[in-house]
Amino acid sequence: MLADLHNHSCLSPCGSLDLSPRVLVEQAAKKGIEILALTDHNTVANGSAFKKLCARYHIIPLFGMEATTREEVHVLCLFDTLEQALGWGEQVYALLPPIPNDPERLGDQVIVNEDDEIEGEIDVYLGSALDLGLDEIGPLVESAGGLVIPAHVDRPAFSMTSQLGFVSPGPWSALECVRLPPAVDTLGYPLITGSDAHYPEHVGRRSFDLPVAAEQCSEAKAHGRISLSVIRTALSKCPRS
Repeated sequence: MLADLHNHSCLSPCGSLDLSPRVLVEQAAKKGIEILALTDHNTVANGSAFKKLCARYHIIPLFGMEATTREEVHVLCLFDTLEQALGWGEQVYALLPPIPNDPERLGDQVIVNEDDEIEGEIDVYLGSALDLGLDEIGPLVESAGGLVIPAHVDRPAFSMTSQLGFVSPGPWSALECVRLPPAVDTLGYPLITGSDAHYPEHVGRRSFDLPVAAEQCSEAKAHGRISLSVIRTALSKCPRS
């Protein structure tokens, strides 16, 4: 199944206001993407609109965020239900430093519905690092029902290699890379790519084939959802070099 597990919306301060959940899902549908995740920075607040739109366009959604650890490492935290993701989002919000967002300097953080109507804004800056270490985030996400994939590990900013100098072992279901094969030691973890879309034209630029078993693929398409256990199994079959 064609998947893309790393995408932002107009809620991320570094994301374009043009990339609403509606535009994200519409563009993904045009690209043939079957499994799509919305991963705004440190928040799940546009998840409700995203869920409705995925149902409308027959795309299987995953819910979550791109969390920023204390070390300023970006980590994808993914859930198969919106309720679990929102619960994790409440924990994350409590770990954000109380820095007011300045839209003029830092970017807009807009909550919208499925029709692009603005329903609110988040006043605390979402681009900050959480009071949560890289060694802590994996177990916490798993206890909340999710899985963890360190983001763009081969990128020279906000990655494990840029911040630590190496890929650190952990309870990672996979590692996301900008390029395959990556020019870093990935310790034999399964490897995927992700679009990290911040603008409409970014959607689908680095989607990847997730090897879901045929029976599970048919079941997922019939019900419009897929369990994390199926995702984990499929990720384990992805290339490791």
